[in-house]
Amino acid sequence: MLQVLPAGLGRALSGMRPGINALLFAGVNVPAVIEVTSPAFTGGGAMPALHTADGPGISVPLAWTGVPHGAGSLLLVVEDADSPTPKPLVHAIVTGLPAADGGLAAGDLPGPGRPGLPGVGMGRNSYFGKAWLPPDPPPGHGPHRYAFQVFALHGRPAPLAGSPGRGALRKVLGPGVLAKGCLIGTYERRG
Repeated sequence: MLQVLPAGLGRALSGMRPGINALLFAGVNVPAVIEVTSPAFTGGGAMPALHTADGPGISVPLAWTGVPHGAGSLLLVVEDADSPTPKPLVHAIVTGLPAADGGLAAGDLPGPGRPGLPGVGMGRNSYFGKAWLPPDPPPGHGPHRYAFQVFALHGRPAPLAGSPGRGALRKVLGPGVLAKGCLIGTYERRG
């Protein structure tokens, strides 16, 4: 969607970014003991176009370890810390993941033309869809940092119901989190 913006507009907006400190991860004061990795890229490295709007846009494969004993469920939130918006752009919210070390395969999240893995609970992305929103930075805006944030939540049932958005998450993440982990991937559309 944003690839149709002129590169000059992307360059003009290059200073507008919410930043890493605006991510949900930064506002949750618990230990970052969950290790989040991806076979598609290294931490801080570039994501393949396969997982973006410049490719088929399939969701990123992820793995996590270090989930603490006593967690009731896991929550995955993917945000763009560098979107030209006041708050980070939400690319996916996945609720009710099993409270154990595990992961998701490429394409497990619903997305453009794909139903995704049955039974995956999806919250609303920034475009109000219950799906993976492939990275789509404006041309010329510079590199964007995409944060794959995993939160271990207290108890059962999960404190999130329905299809929550970012605002609903902010209300439960403080007191409801045992541990967290984050993987950053980057993507840039030159222009």
